[in-house]
Amino acid sequence: MKLRVSKKKRLSGSIGGDIAIFLMLAIIGLFMLFPIYLSVVQSLKPPEEFFIFPPRMVPINPTSQNFDELFRAAGAMWVPFSRYLFNSIFVTVVVTVSQIIFSSMAAYVLSKVKAPGVRLLNRSIEIALLFQSTVTFIMVYMVMAKAGMIDTYFAITLPFIATPMSLFFMRQFMGQIPDSMIEAAHVDGAGHFRTCWQIVMPNCKPAWITLIIFAFTAAWQITGWSYIFSETLKPLPTVLEQIRLSGIARAGVGAAASVFIMTPPMLLFVFCQSNVIETMAHSGLKE
Repeated sequence: MKLRVSKKKRLSGSIGGDIAIFLMLAIIGLFMLFPIYLSVVQSLKPPEEFFIFPPRMVPINPTSQNFDELFRAAGAMWVPFSRYLFNSIFVTVVVTVSQIIFSSMAAYVLSKVKAPGVRLLNRSIEIALLFQSTVTFIMVYMVMAKAGMIDTYFAITLPFIATPMSLFFMRQFMGQIPDSMIEAAHVDGAGHFRTCWQIVMPNCKPAWITLIIFAFTAAWQITGWSYIFSETLKPLPTVLEQIRLSGIARAGVGAAASVFIMTPPMLLFVFCQSNVIETMAHSGLKE
């Protein structure tokens, strides 16, 4: 009888805890989704509904007028809209792929290769995480100017190819791979390069897919305000920001631009979220 009571108490306590966790996660999820919902609602409002007080959370007369004006304004620029879109896609692909390649190779060396100075380099990376890109902006601009890279694609790709966060993330995940696997590859005659790409990287699939999401999201939002002055080299976020700042009359167009910019990263995350969850689930595994 006592065993049944104790089991019932534990069962009821577990259910109550699960409900509390579910409610907390639901509230946090709604709080995080609210800005996205608000952006979509604002993009569907006609101009006259922006001045209604108190603001309505649902458009009275939803319309696609803001998106029509957005593409019309972007098409009326000096350069075709397709050129701006190509610039953003090109920069995003180059930065994302380069981050995967360089961060993975460097992380392999820092986590699996015993060489002098590796520990010092790891500490330097951890310290670099404390600084934002605005701290090094002047130095980066001076390097780009000296190298003659201002107003070129290099100015909006090279500074973003290697980031402390991507390197730290890959190094932490690779550190969980058993050293015995690396040693077995070396015994079979595999060098460091082959071991990295044929042994380690397949076992780090959740990590580098997660890194793709982070790198894509950051690269898709690159504007290059201070590096790019030629209209033919400007990425799409720069042009959409110029349209959005053209006045309060285009507030709806600005909301449509925000929806347009945030859609590709959201779609990428939806398709890759299972790998992100797998990464978090394996983050505490040790040999």
